[in-house]
Amino acid sequence: MWKALDIEEWKNQRRSDLAGAKDAVAGIVDAVRKDGDEALYALTKKFDHIDLEDLAVAPEEFEGAYEEVDDALVESLAEAEAHIRRFHELQRNHSLWLDEVEPGVILGVKTTPLDRIGAYVPGGRAAYPSTALMTTVPAQVAGVAEICVCSPPPIHPLTLVALDIAGVDECYRVGGAQAIAAMALGTETIDPVQKIVGPGNVFVTAAKMMLREEAEIDFPAGPSEIGILADATAKPAFVAADVLAQAEHDPHAGCILVTTDPSLPAKVGAEIKRQMATAERRAIIEKALDHSGYVVVRDLDEAIAAMDDIAPEHLSIQVADPMAALTAVRNAGSIFVGPYTAVAFGDYASGTNHVLPTAGYAKVYSGLDIHHFCKTSSVQMISREGLEWLGGIVENLASAEGLHAHANSVRIRRRKDA
Repeated sequence: MWKALDIEEWKNQRRSDLAGAKDAVAGIVDAVRKDGDEALYALTKKFDHIDLEDLAVAPEEFEGAYEEVDDALVESLAEAEAHIRRFHELQRNHSLWLDEVEPGVILGVKTTPLDRIGAYVPGGRAAYPSTALMTTVPAQVAGVAEICVCSPPPIHPLTLVALDIAGVDECYRVGGAQAIAAMALGTETIDPVQKIVGPGNVFVTAAKMMLREEAEIDFPAGPSEIGILADATAKPAFVAADVLAQAEHDPHAGCILVTTDPSLPAKVGAEIKRQMATAERRAIIEKALDHSGYVVVRDLDEAIAAMDDIAPEHLSIQVADPMAALTAVRNAGSIFVGPYTAVAFGDYASGTNHVLPTAGYAKVYSGLDIHHFCKTSSVQMISREGLEWLGGIVENLASAEGLHAHANSVRIRRRKDA
């Protein structure tokens, strides 16, 4: 299970088979486009084996969920929500900034939140209240007026409590590609959204990619993964614990250790075997370890270059000088610095977001933050003084491009009688 890896081979098997899901997802999207709510009821019966009475979660269901959740868990969710809100509030931009870059030339940016977004929260037989918080709280902080949540039925009380704590009360019992189609296209019950965020399986991801002309998305995402950057100072027990924590997510999760210490992989392998003996999700972990292993490199520079090539969803830095490595690394969804910073902190309660790009997409995408829920407009204000400073430049360039009306739109303003 724990073995030496070739980085290129490991990267290649991290890609989800979106093409393989395309035909099935296209059929689902067409059904929702044609039949709306009727398709959602039929598809829920087909895939979730549930006869729904109503798509929407009623207010009393949010209230009743508290009776099924331990008070200590409710308190932990409330504290996690506060931490997530605090971190994302630090990301706020000015709603409008203006700067006079030259006399009479004022430039700036106006930031406007989206009006309505959709958040997909995986579920069904499992509970992901942390994802409910991660996808909705940043949207609230950004100023989004309407937040629509879809989650497969039956929706766990923990998820409903998390949404209630976050202040989100629009939630629908629908999952899979049909949920993405409903939010993107709209149905009789579910109004369409401008953007869809949140993790999901290959069918959810394929639907998000397929419907980008209807609603923008956060980024493509696949099975969870961790890259661990370690040297001889790393504690094998900590590294192994991080591997197992990631592996228990999903049978397709992947873990890769890149180390400068040739003796570390064997020590980590022994720790994995020891800790697995008492793991409750051992069957899942064993399958995930088929997608996991290690790479030994010559020095830290090579290790960082290798990790930048991998661009992991989660990057754990466990080296003697972690700040130097943090400064040097370029590609990662979320970075966990130092031996005591378990990835689980970011999954739940430190406040950073756990909705992150996977499969190398961290090279070009950022993890979910409030900027995903905003759009910007550039602003310019040109006075008479600024007109004279810029006017000749614009007239010359517009004329050179053959856009004479462009040139004239400035020339007419420069006349002394204007």
